[in-house]
Amino acid sequence: MPNTYDPQNIFARILRGEIPNNTVLETEHTLAFRDIAPQAPDHVLVIPKGAYVTYDEFALNASDAEVVDFTRAVGEVCKMLGVQPGEGGAGYRMIANSGENGVQEVPHLHVHIVGGRHLGKMLG
Repeated sequence: MPNTYDPQNIFARILRGEIPNNTVLETEHTLAFRDIAPQAPDHVLVIPKGAYVTYDEFALNASDAEVVDFTRAVGEVCKMLGVQPGEGGAGYRMIANSGENGVQEVPHLHVHIVGGRHLGKMLG
């Protein structure tokens, strides 16, 4: 997948309100919503509102306000889900697929926050 942004991708359409979602959290620069095909009891996608394809692109090019907002939103989602280790939760996995080898399906940066059960080994 080339590192070019497609403004017709499903997440861009969600951000424009063309496709409904089950919002968990919305901030100035970030939207978090439940995955439509959850892989665990808790499965939330966190996306920046800006047109970024991969995390490395976001980290290098996003404004400080976008980076801080996105990072804090991830923390807030984990807190809302009750998955924070040491805070009563049993942990979670955060996944960001990037590019062809990372099997990225949607060309818009997104992280999966997955928890609510034991997840097993990440890679075999």
